[in-house]
Amino acid sequence: MRVMVVGGGGREHAIVKALKKSKNVTELYVLPGNGGMEEDAVCVDIGAKDLDKIVAFAVENKIEYAVVAPDDPLVLGLVDRLNEKGIPCFGPDKKAAVIEGSKAFSKDLMRRYNIPTAEYATFTDRDEAVSYLQTKSAPIVVKADGLALGKGVVIAQTTEEAVEAVNSMMRDKKFGESGSKVVIEEFLTGPEVSVLAFTDGKTVKPMVSSMDHKRALDGDKGLNTGGMGTIAPNPYYTPEIAARCMKEIFLPTIDAMNKEGRTFRGCLYFGLMLTPSGPKVIEYNCRFGDPETQVVLPLLKSDLLEVMMATTNGTLNNVEVEFEKGCACCVIMASEGYPSSYEKGFEITLGTTDGVYVAGAKKVGGKLLTNGGRVLGVTATAPTLRKAVDAAYEKVKKIEFKNAFYRRDIGQRALLAEE
Repeated sequence: MRVMVVGGGGREHAIVKALKKSKNVTELYVLPGNGGMEEDAVCVDIGAKDLDKIVAFAVENKIEYAVVAPDDPLVLGLVDRLNEKGIPCFGPDKKAAVIEGSKAFSKDLMRRYNIPTAEYATFTDRDEAVSYLQTKSAPIVVKADGLALGKGVVIAQTTEEAVEAVNSMMRDKKFGESGSKVVIEEFLTGPEVSVLAFTDGKTVKPMVSSMDHKRALDGDKGLNTGGMGTIAPNPYYTPEIAARCMKEIFLPTIDAMNKEGRTFRGCLYFGLMLTPSGPKVIEYNCRFGDPETQVVLPLLKSDLLEVMMATTNGTLNNVEVEFEKGCACCVIMASEGYPSSYEKGFEITLGTTDGVYVAGAKKVGGKLLTNGGRVLGVTATAPTLRKAVDAAYEKVKKIEFKNAFYRRDIGQRALLAEE
């Protein structure tokens, strides 16, 4: 089959590497991809939000299946556009992708259908939002309603910080129109868990759980990032909690979307907090998480293309979704200064390509150069978490570029939890 993946980061590289293993993939394209993916797929220089050019390319090149990986093209309706041309896709249509495209929509959905989540209020008026904050105690969470590259969430430690977040979103338009509406939530406590799940709108088949490390610095300090590393499985996510989440969160969410006339097919990401009163939803994503994908897919035993096509065809119940018994650890190698300002253009020396997912890099004159904040995801799998963590950091030692920066404690919290 002629398969096309839309996107250009580490998540897409992990998807491409997993699809390459499928016996049914004959040609594999990635739009736009990046310089580090050229050995695994044909990179086509078309941006993930350039819907007209993507559709034209798919038609001209007789693409038989498309995987739309990032949030923006999903929310913009790329799946709908490709389906109109008779091209089947992995990923939700525009109506279903709103579950991530609008945090206010997802919170209202959970309220309507009694899906456990944090208490919240939504505002389109800045003064009303600020007045509301004066009645609440900190810490408190402020979220831009729309997509904001994973950076539209502020966990404010004081009321002043929360007001500042509202002002930057609503008055200063830090995230453009995405911040014209804000959601203010109670602050939840407990271990966080990421669960990605395949679904065809009827059946839900969760993938192995994972734990993201969002803060830039060791010890969970520093600014929030798009993710500095992940491990899988998450030791806090016990079989008992998994069964409870299926009953109270996963299936009710799919049922709720069906009742709303927004049947969800593809990968639904559940960001969960295991609070003292039970698991609650922090957020939904309408696609594979990044960098969670870089630890989840390396553990997948099943044929990824077969599973994806089953979500499209409504036959997921008939397909086995199997994972290895072992563990995985991904360490993100970033540019120093990320997530604020950082320099680009430094040559990357790869002492290994095994389990290396290229995110922010480009090829110039045959050399791979840094071209983003998060540059590489370096993943290792092993029978135990300790061995996976150690192996990932051994790989990191074999990779060099100027201004390389990474956390040195990925997986430590999970190892403590195991003990």
